Amino acid sequence: MYKLLLIVVMMSVWLSIHLLQVEEELAMKTLFQGKHAVNRAAHAAAQQLDTAALGEGLISLAPDKAAAAAALYLQENLQLDESGAPLPGSFLKQQVELVLFKIVNADETFPYTYRNEAYDYEVTLKQPGVVMIVHMVYPRAFQVLEPIEWNIKGAAELVTG
Repeated sequence: MYKLLLIVVMMSVWLSIHLLQVEEELAMKTLFQGKHAVNRAAHAAAQQLDTAALGEGLISLAPDKAAAAAALYLQENLQLDESGAPLPGSFLKQQVELVLFKIVNADETFPYTYRNEAYDYEVTLKQPGVVMIVHMVYPRAFQVLEPIEWNIKGAAELVTG
């Protein structure tokens, strides 16, 4: 009888360990998907050239077009609606928040180093670009891990020539 009880207890332990491993792998996959989405959104935003300024000989970004491109790329890559809430079928369950969206334009001196102490982030841009920080919550599948939240950081520069 005690052997049967030992087998049941050990199977419970093994199952818990296996679920923990699966949960950790899903969390890492979610983090990578979020990082790729932020990188793509920052890159799309950084390519929105201000044509009026270009006519005057300045290379700079169009703020409205950059913000719209970044929002669209985040929505499409993370399956979100306009407010950042996950669409049905999305792997996320909680709203994604755009914490920071900063355009570093031609009015700065380059190379420009952006520092944010609150999010422990520093990046140096050699030409106009975009800095983004997005807050994302991991939707736990098995409730084995403690809740995980990330501030995913990304930056991109305007690609010229």
